[in-house]
Amino acid sequence: MEDKTNLTVSKAPEIMSDYSTEPSNSVANPAETLEQPGIEHKNTEPKAGEHKDAAPHAAPTSNPAQQRQRAIHLAQAVRHELQKAVIGQDAVIDDVLTALIGGGHVLLEGVPGLGKTLLVRALARCFGGEFARIQFTPDLMPSDVTGHAVYDMQTEQFKLRKGPLFTNLLLADEINRAPAKTQAALLEAMQERQVTLEGRALPVPQPFMVLATQNPIEQEGTYPLPEAELDRFMLKLRMDYPQAEQELDMVRQVTRSTRSDMLDVQPLRTLMQAKDVQALQRIASDLPVDEQVLDYAVRLARATRTWPGLTLGAGPRASIALVRGGRARALLRGGEFVIPDDIKGCALAVLRHRVRLSPELDIEGMSVDQVLKQLLDQVPAPRQ
Repeated sequence: MEDKTNLTVSKAPEIMSDYSTEPSNSVANPAETLEQPGIEHKNTEPKAGEHKDAAPHAAPTSNPAQQRQRAIHLAQAVRHELQKAVIGQDAVIDDVLTALIGGGHVLLEGVPGLGKTLLVRALARCFGGEFARIQFTPDLMPSDVTGHAVYDMQTEQFKLRKGPLFTNLLLADEINRAPAKTQAALLEAMQERQVTLEGRALPVPQPFMVLATQNPIEQEGTYPLPEAELDRFMLKLRMDYPQAEQELDMVRQVTRSTRSDMLDVQPLRTLMQAKDVQALQRIASDLPVDEQVLDYAVRLARATRTWPGLTLGAGPRASIALVRGGRARALLRGGEFVIPDDIKGCALAVLRHRVRLSPELDIEGMSVDQVLKQLLDQVPAPRQ
């Protein structure tokens, strides 16, 4: 039997035409980045004149209120930066930041030309970690996503070449154009934050976030996502057409740019690194949630399982995503604790891809969002 322990892991990217990687450390001005409100870490280098083994000054960073304020300022700065590139989609920007802070994944759905890919590229520009893009096609194989073993003639050993999945921020563009076996290559990484190659479990970099896009109109040559993969997306967001004034502003900016028919993300500043995102996630997870608010999130998810007109209800992942999303939205609005409106504000995005409409309501022209809005109106929220 072959001894697979001789396998070595190669960090060299696989050369293929189905994905492209953009530069990650695209800091326009390092001095400006250092001046941005960020999160302080315990492993910072000692200042000039300070001994390396000296005790760190715990007063500025040990106060949870000060850490929370820094996190709020950082999240709001990233939101403002994204709004410079993606015009007319403020609600979607907030939802994407909600998933980023909540440690979840996002499925972006919308007709062509609304800026789905642009939003992800803008977020990657503001994020100093690693970013990779996979253009899903019908002939894309699972090994093109995760990586595979390659025999090295010089060393006479097999080497594992990691695929584009080993990154912090992954753009899965037009994910429904690849068959189910290729889509399933993301399942392990999305849930367990690891990829098994040749019998070895390799962890993906942290933080790890998948942002997938799909076109809901075009059905030819597409493959619907399986329910198991849909359930692993924390939020499903739908991008709609911008308002008239916002579209006018967008056309004015695009026609002044040299990038043909798209907005340029190069002027955006890099405001956060991987450790900053992890600190945001940690601070958000520490926000207090009252038992009544926690019960409200669970009741919303459980109501979908017996609601008239829904043949498939949301599972326990929906309850978890509601609470995580509520904490992230509370941090974005600058709150000190989670309120019922934080849970209700992300409920549509959390539930719409986890439930299935009955054939009778589908024939009548009802949508999943309409049924869920009725559910949100009738399930009583706790009052202070």
